[in-house]
Amino acid sequence: QVQLVESGGGLVQAGESLRLSCAASGNFFAINAMGWYRQTPGKQRELAATITGGGLPIYADSVKGRFAISRDNAKNTTYLQMNSLKPGDTAVYYCNVHIATMERRYLEVWGQGTLVTVSS
Repeated sequence: QVQLVESGGGLVQAGESLRLSCAASGNFFAINAMGWYRQTPGKQRELAATITGGGLPIYADSVKGRFAISRDNAKNTTYLQMNSLKPGDTAVYYCNVHIATMERRYLEVWGQGTLVTVSS
């Protein structure tokens, strides 16, 4: 059983910053990629940023240069630093983690989502 706990969402004004955190807990062998997706009503969930097990970050074009993803492997935690926020960044942000179980099976786990609202 793997749980993800997200934190850091909220209401900010355009141009301000927020940092999201996602901590994984439970019984597993390893964590591979960790990432953040976002979704607005009526639209499909889309990738914002992901970071590989080796620490390589990948960003959606819409957030490049403004968002930074990182991970702390000792804490099983990923962070998304969001700077220069725009109203278009308003969405529910979901943490996504790829886990290798103790039985060496691979699972994709989603967080419960955290709302980010950017006012103009």
